[in-house]
Amino acid sequence: MITNYDKIEEFFNEVNEVIEKKIDLFVIGGAVLLRRDLKGGTKDIDLVVDSKAEFMEFQKALEKLEFKPQIPGKEYEHMNLNQIFQKDDFRIDLFYREVCGKFSLTEGMKERAEITQDLEKIKILHCSNEDILLFKTMTERDGDLDDCIRIAVPGIDWKIIIKELQSQIKQSKQDVWITWVGERLDLLEDRGLDIPIMGEFDKLRNKYFEDLEKRLNQD
Repeated sequence: MITNYDKIEEFFNEVNEVIEKKIDLFVIGGAVLLRRDLKGGTKDIDLVVDSKAEFMEFQKALEKLEFKPQIPGKEYEHMNLNQIFQKDDFRIDLFYREVCGKFSLTEGMKERAEITQDLEKIKILHCSNEDILLFKTMTERDGDLDDCIRIAVPGIDWKIIIKELQSQIKQSKQDVWITWVGERLDLLEDRGLDIPIMGEFDKLRNKYFEDLEKRLNQD
């Protein structure tokens, strides 16, 4: 468990020293919440890179720092995880562009990301709280629903979440994500979280099921 964000900054500084080509690293998980004082610690650092070349470059840097690849567990089976790397207390969950099948790093997410370190060879960008919450509704990992509540309670722009979900569906042509996100939002409501977009979201969900029924009847 990493409880001090300074250690994560030190890790990125070490990567910067050994990496050969410039890359951008988008941070999407608990490490961001730790830095923003929304969580007391994180077991892993969730990173997304936007190109295969950046993925390979970062992987080589991790190998130089003696990180070892690990086999993902069952909690990652829906996440399209590219690789896990481990060294001591540090576990890196590395994704190439897509997380959870076709759920991907979009231009909107990139624009909302906050630059937290701009080093000689690597740039660290922390995704917005809204985008992290949306990512976390896509997983089955222990604690992600708790993280969603930690993110939402201080206040977020729910309109960004539903707009980004619509963007993801349009880009991937995977409208089935509505049902998965819907189930997670239902669970969050059951835990007492006020979700002001649920009415609008339910309209999207109902339309999905109506369209699905029409397609099935046509077949």
